[in-house]
Amino acid sequence: MLHFVKGTVHTVKEQFVVVDTGSFGVSLQVPESSLFQVGTTVQLHSYMHWNQEQGPSLFGFQTELEKSIFLMVISCSGIGPKIGLAILSGMTPAVFLNVVQTGNEEALSAINGIGPKKAEQVIMQLKHKVTKLLESGIEVDSSANVSQWQDLSKVLVSLNYSRSEVAGALKYAQETQQPGRASFDQLLRTALSYLAKKI
Repeated sequence: MLHFVKGTVHTVKEQFVVVDTGSFGVSLQVPESSLFQVGTTVQLHSYMHWNQEQGPSLFGFQTELEKSIFLMVISCSGIGPKIGLAILSGMTPAVFLNVVQTGNEEALSAINGIGPKKAEQVIMQLKHKVTKLLESGIEVDSSANVSQWQDLSKVLVSLNYSRSEVAGALKYAQETQQPGRASFDQLLRTALSYLAKKI
């Protein structure tokens, strides 16, 4: 079993990256491939998922917390890796944990592939696990302002950006701005700047 993959980013595609480990080129599906650059050195926490029809798939995560959340999400009945990646693509780990803790179904159902019923199911099944994770002492940014991200999402949707574009912009803003300190205007400018580069 692969615990992590370390090497140089060889290829970046829309939903995966190929890491050159020196002897092998390892393909990993990742939440947001746009965060990777060819030629940079990375160490990704990995998870191998087995599908009865498609065989093995390898997933890569930049932090152990991202991997833990992914595993929690796919432990829910009827929830697969595709939705696990969509959640991590659409919100940071801190925002996701906050969403589950507060029972914010609206924020979760905004993720592509998750409707209100599925959001309710995920929150119900994971609330206890999230509480245990937070009590374990794991470092999580507690200043995540969920309503701020919701408002930003609504503005971008009103500007006719697709769900995948909005998810990428939110993730970029969450990772480049200091949570709880950036104003809404700063976040909006950051998101729009990200989207302008994508055109």
